[in-house]
Amino acid sequence: METNKLNVMGKEMQIKEGTTFGDLAKEFQGEFPSAILLAKQGNSIKELDYEIKDAGDITFLDVTSEEGMRVYHRGVSFLLVKAARDILGDEAHVVIEHSLRSNLYCEIRNPKVEMTAELLKQLEDKMQEYVVADLPIGKKIFRKDRAMEIVKKQGMMDKAELFRFRRASSVNLYELDGFYDYFYGYMPPTTGVLNLFGLAAHEKGFLLRFPDPENPAELLPLQIPEKISNVFMEQMRWCQLMGVSNVADLNNTIVKGKYGDLVRINEALHEKKIAEIADQIYQRMDQVRVVLIAGPSSSGKTSFANRLSIQLKALGVKPHKVSLDDYFLNRDDTPVDENGKKNFEVIEALDLPLLNSDLKKIIAGEKVELPYYNFMTGKREYNGEFVQLGEGEVLVMEGIHGLNDRLTAEIPAEYKFKIFISAITQLNVDDHNRISTSDSRLIRRMVRDNQFRGRDARLTIATWNDVTQGEEDNIFPFQENADAVFNSATLYELSVLKQYAEPQLFAIDSSMPEYATAKRLIKLLGYFLANPGLDIPNNSLIKEFVGGSVFKV
Repeated sequence: METNKLNVMGKEMQIKEGTTFGDLAKEFQGEFPSAILLAKQGNSIKELDYEIKDAGDITFLDVTSEEGMRVYHRGVSFLLVKAARDILGDEAHVVIEHSLRSNLYCEIRNPKVEMTAELLKQLEDKMQEYVVADLPIGKKIFRKDRAMEIVKKQGMMDKAELFRFRRASSVNLYELDGFYDYFYGYMPPTTGVLNLFGLAAHEKGFLLRFPDPENPAELLPLQIPEKISNVFMEQMRWCQLMGVSNVADLNNTIVKGKYGDLVRINEALHEKKIAEIADQIYQRMDQVRVVLIAGPSSSGKTSFANRLSIQLKALGVKPHKVSLDDYFLNRDDTPVDENGKKNFEVIEALDLPLLNSDLKKIIAGEKVELPYYNFMTGKREYNGEFVQLGEGEVLVMEGIHGLNDRLTAEIPAEYKFKIFISAITQLNVDDHNRISTSDSRLIRRMVRDNQFRGRDARLTIATWNDVTQGEEDNIFPFQENADAVFNSATLYELSVLKQYAEPQLFAIDSSMPEYATAKRLIKLLGYFLANPGLDIPNNSLIKEFVGGSVFKV
């Protein structure tokens, strides 16, 4: 029998022909705090039942890795769908809606089914039965028409519609004890590795809970950001209003020539929401002097600030836009991270004493010269730009730390109005496969970086983890401090971004570390029909990324 010599987890090993990644993983399980779920060979992700055939170093992944946690989410979701089917029969219609602080919000969409504590307990117990039984989760390949027959028979019309737009002639379905489902991404080998999860009642449905990646033996603490949850629920109502809740629905709007209507309704809802926020500020104009806008990368902060300013002007309020970036310390004084690299993401990179001093003077009615940060020289300059607030005037300040009270610690709370903006994705691939908000923002950023900053997708992907870690540290912990929340996601955008992003993603080959992410995003965009977006107005937030915005971005 032939053998291959490979580096496995830093150890040189002889691998016999016919060995699977799962076989090999058993030798290394003791080195991991939780069950091994995936393998990575070179820059490619492999499910554990794959035979080892290629050269390339091998590592294994569990829930402490991002890819491993994705697999765990899908596996437990499969348990939930199967349990609901076994308990409720044909009345089971599980919809996995969105992520809420690393939990998944789910509903059972059937007026005959009442979501009770007893039903939650039944579901959880049934899921645990599958875990104890350690049932195999098998992948089977079907011709597209046969796969459509199978999912239709099981009442999953959303998946049948999704497959209708599929270009490939075959479909991979996963099978669990005679039940078939489709999942976007890799899956665990058996149910036995999914031994920790929980269900908790929330809104009209429940939260599916998962292990803490930093402590895999414990569930993540149950923290429900109420304001963000409310935005998700509002977005669900918007989806129902527009008749688009998944990719197949969106594709059908394109096929039927209704795409322009969808764009106009979505943009109208955005404008209505921005006007409502402007009204909230107007109602507090007897006190508010500073509007602070914060949000993660590629959430559309610049376009939002411009559209909000227009709505404020329509109410007779004069906004003065100020960028918090202009209050950066001189580059030589910027704090460094643990690797000695200058860290512009932390709040200490800003000159907080100067900012608070300027704000207090402006609020008091004094005329203040604003600084300008020269990114070429790395130094603060003054170019004769002054601001002085009169009656009915406010500052509009945009920056990642806007919701952190440390930023404006010397300014009384009543003078501030805080807005959190993010692209909170509600559109799903189908009822059991959600689209990650982080992936949607990454696609936005890739397109914008390439269009306006000369960066290719590979570089954007390579730095994305640093970006998201900065958001976890500096933005998301403060999002509940906001007076208002704006969701900048649109239901239509990925069909437009697709045509800009795909060529960049296909340029990333398997020799590059970013390949696994590129492959995942290519698969996601493959579900969508492309649309040129000619109906998108030039003040849309999406124009900030594809070009043609009426605003300077």
